[in-house]
Amino acid sequence: MTEIRLTFKEMCARFDVTPRTLRYYEYIELLQPERDGRSRYYSTRECARMTLIMRGRKFGIKLEEIRQWLKIYENEGTKAQMSAFVEMADHQLVELEEQAEQLSDAIKELRTLREETTKKLA
Repeated sequence: MTEIRLTFKEMCARFDVTPRTLRYYEYIELLQPERDGRSRYYSTRECARMTLIMRGRKFGIKLEEIRQWLKIYENEGTKAQMSAFVEMADHQLVELEEQAEQLSDAIKELRTLREETTKKLA
């Protein structure tokens, strides 16, 4: 696997994030780009971490949980990280299922209110 080295701007474009987001991820220690003066360069490792961060965000996982999860790999290795992921995924699945149920209820209620209002208008 060839080592890549993306600039700050290239990293923003690749992951479709704002410069502010990328700087924040660095600030909270999710990413540690190589620095050369004021320039930042993102390696294959940082791109892999960013992929995991973006995936976690897609599923609604909090940044602090993602940060702790990424640290597990550094401290304990892949198996421990995978185990932690299963726990994190189980917790998030419960959360998402609850949200889906709440959304379903809200949609039903809104449809009912809309139909009642439509009948009153007629």
